[in-house]
Amino acid sequence: MAGRPSFVVEDQSEVIAFLQRRLAPAERIDTHGAVVFLTPDRAYKLKRAVKFPYMDFSTVARRADMCRAELEFNQRMAPEIYLGVAPVWRGPDGLVLGEPGEAAADAVDWLVVMRRFDDAALFDRLAEKGALTPELMAALGARVAAIHDTLPAIRDGFGRPDDYRHSVAADVRQMREHGTRLDPEVSEALAEAMPRSLEPFLDLVARRVEAGAIRRCHGDLHLRNIVLIDGKPTPFDAIEFSERIANIDVLYDLAFALMDLGHRGLWPLANRLLNEWLWRIGELPTASHEETLALLPMFLSRRAAIRAYVDASIAAVKGGDTGVARQYQRLALEVLQPVPPRLVAIGGLSGSGKTTRAMELAPAIGRAPGAVIVRSDVERKRAAGIPLEQRMPAGSYTPEASAKVYAAMIERAGRALLAGQSVVLDAVFARPQERAAAEDLARRAGVPFEGIWLDVPKDVAQARVAARKADASDATPDVVARQFDYELGDVTWKRRS
Repeated sequence: MAGRPSFVVEDQSEVIAFLQRRLAPAERIDTHGAVVFLTPDRAYKLKRAVKFPYMDFSTVARRADMCRAELEFNQRMAPEIYLGVAPVWRGPDGLVLGEPGEAAADAVDWLVVMRRFDDAALFDRLAEKGALTPELMAALGARVAAIHDTLPAIRDGFGRPDDYRHSVAADVRQMREHGTRLDPEVSEALAEAMPRSLEPFLDLVARRVEAGAIRRCHGDLHLRNIVLIDGKPTPFDAIEFSERIANIDVLYDLAFALMDLGHRGLWPLANRLLNEWLWRIGELPTASHEETLALLPMFLSRRAAIRAYVDASIAAVKGGDTGVARQYQRLALEVLQPVPPRLVAIGGLSGSGKTTRAMELAPAIGRAPGAVIVRSDVERKRAAGIPLEQRMPAGSYTPEASAKVYAAMIERAGRALLAGQSVVLDAVFARPQERAAAEDLARRAGVPFEGIWLDVPKDVAQARVAARKADASDATPDVVARQFDYELGDVTWKRRS
């Protein structure tokens, strides 16, 4: 077909014209890989007959497979949205649009059918309006962790040390090829900094594969691919066309949303998202998620670098400005700058506001997106294998059990510090030996330490714990009353109210 771009391999004009008439869409969205027809209650996505190095929709059979793959991967994450795959076939009187799930051996094309949602509920739109909240980030972290935990491990795909080396080299090459559309000085700085952020951790990369951290993830988890449905954050539009893009480390999957929040100046929300995900994600046998924080700067940098050269490519085609692309490029370098880790411990009786204070302080401590919060309440529930909101069985709060919880906290915090991430410890710390263990961890890790002790009146603490809902803490007003009789010993930490 004359004038058709070289990457378009088949003429779909008849199908597109038919769908335009048949659906009478209120809106139509055209991208390089799809045509989406929006009706009042549904969205119909037709994959374009294109072939790129990274995306092949070149035949009807291939598009059918990719529609089914999109449905399969996305129904795991967003069953509220994805309804099915519908065929278009040629009947006696012309083209016919089938229903989702209908078979058609002689189909001339296929569509993914989705339930339409309000675009104003997309997380990028909510971010622009200042409507994203820590509570939404907590809900998103919990949902993404739950999704990641359902995905099977992939040990024979992308994710080995040489894969990372080649990908980082490709990122650098892409930025250099854009010349002055991006900042050449920043491109050269990244050419040194990105490999340097990877090389010391190649053994960790290999262990992540063997531990099962590589899974068929979303692959494109930025804010525009998350929507609020019935009050719940819902990721959608997961990558279906490329195993290389989607078969990735679960932390690298999350890193796209973290980077996107940071790019918008919302690092405190990124910190809340990361911590909730860390509290919820299942443990791995041979490579903890805390030690993998050593890779987080590289993960964030790669996500920003990719956005930089993709946006520069779009600007080159459309003749637009590359200012946003350069912002991403600078962010890619910024998150690689070394920031020494610190350890902060926040103690106080139940209801004194420890977790609230920890969440306030964490985003500003250490490197992006801030400190990891290690909570005794979370550690206790994870060790018991029960949801964070479920109460522990009677008799669980013994001195022996508490000692194990504090030891596990110190161990988890130590792994994060060794990975270069700052940590905030959040626990009662009623016993002098518990406070001493936190201080000793800082000495062993060679990091600055700050201890904070929160004092509040008994009635305030009791009112706070009585008002809690769906929280990891099991404290009650009676527990608070008993704690006020504790012999705390000499509290040398900075006292705050």
